[in-house]
Amino acid sequence: MAEDKVKKEKVGRHQMPEQAPEVRRRNFKEVPLGYTAEMAQAEAGRCLQCKKPACVEGCPVGVPIPEFINRIAEGDFVGAILKLWEKNSLPAVCGRVCPQENQCEGQCILGKKDQPVAIGNLERFAADWARGRSEVPMPPLKPKTGKKVAVVGSGPGSLTVAGDLIRKGHDVTIYEAFHKPGGVLVYGIPEFRLPKEIVAAEVNFLERLGVKVECNAVVGRTVTVDELLENEGFDAVYIGVGAGLPRFLGIPGENLMGVYSANEYLTRSNLMKAYLFPEYDTPLVKGQHVCVFGGGNVAMDALRTAMRMGCDDVKCVYRRSHEEMPCRAEELHHAEQEGIQFFYLHNPIRFIGDERGWLKAVELQEMELGEPDESGRRRPVAKPGSTKTIDCDMAIIAVGSGANPLVTATTPGLVVNKWGYIEADEAGKTKKPKVWAGGDIVTGAATVILAAGAGRKAADSIHQHLTWGW
Repeated sequence: MAEDKVKKEKVGRHQMPEQAPEVRRRNFKEVPLGYTAEMAQAEAGRCLQCKKPACVEGCPVGVPIPEFINRIAEGDFVGAILKLWEKNSLPAVCGRVCPQENQCEGQCILGKKDQPVAIGNLERFAADWARGRSEVPMPPLKPKTGKKVAVVGSGPGSLTVAGDLIRKGHDVTIYEAFHKPGGVLVYGIPEFRLPKEIVAAEVNFLERLGVKVECNAVVGRTVTVDELLENEGFDAVYIGVGAGLPRFLGIPGENLMGVYSANEYLTRSNLMKAYLFPEYDTPLVKGQHVCVFGGGNVAMDALRTAMRMGCDDVKCVYRRSHEEMPCRAEELHHAEQEGIQFFYLHNPIRFIGDERGWLKAVELQEMELGEPDESGRRRPVAKPGSTKTIDCDMAIIAVGSGANPLVTATTPGLVVNKWGYIEADEAGKTKKPKVWAGGDIVTGAATVILAAGAGRKAADSIHQHLTWGW
């Protein structure tokens, strides 16, 4: 047994094939190309099958990782996807966009001496293999309880709640404000990182289980939470509307034409399909000199989208250094490969427009790192007498987002904190009876899998309430 462990440690991680940077920087096709069955089985064979798997502890939704990986290693791909579905209704999504390096893979024992098992790649493989195959059975459903749950929003947390509760026997209806379900998965994450057909397939999976989806339903306008409970006969409501209110820099010139919030820019490109021009003629400034302000995953998505929209001069302006970048290492690596320029330790202090009111330049303040702030990262401070002006005819502000007050302002009894986020306990239960909430509208902007984890806890709590009145 010890000898087998040593052998597995010596087998290197099987890298997933990718489009070449010089090719993909001009198309919106997915960057990683996926494992073949042979590659997936070989990678799965690296798993040590630990008796106390730390990887599972690192997964916010508790996926039984060794079990599904073992089935892949044995060639039982049907068993692998059924095992995944026990805990995760969105494996094709999570396999693509979860920060595995900080969660499941970050806990992998193999990673202590070598590279961890490619858990995310294997999750993606199982989901992609299963999609559309008739021999894959649907997961079992509990007998109908007669209880109804309304889910507001259709992002990852909401989809997780819906998937969990429908399998527990409750009827579930999702209310989505946009014309397509998926929330941030469709309006925020670009095609080259998460194809829309993948999200649509995950939603379709839930619909096949019995979940109803109503689009163009703006809760807070077309119907309120109280009306769902009192008039529509729902026994519980889950609010998972995310944090989609744009934040700006608050500097002069921010109202010039050509300045976008990342929310608007990515929504126009993704959900409104500006990336498919001229098939879709969505208004979107292309820009010859694009600057994106911020260093998170949203900033990386905006940078790489601008490059694919035809701009060669795309810059990331970030007020800290490379080491403090909050984005995933993979996204930063891909951006660097694709020719994005990085202006580290620079902060915008004003936008400059032309006589027609269009953006033409931005003035930057050079920064240096001081003492750590509350986040633990060294605080950027201005370097005296050091500014520069660079060409910029399109700016994208990617410095975070806040809570949209539409639902909270129209729901009496729902308590929010000073930032406008809903107050809820560990299980997602709010101060308002029969109402739960989770994901970004509770925590502020975070990751897909953390929203899914919150959805899992809320679904369990809702089920207990509907079953035993807790």
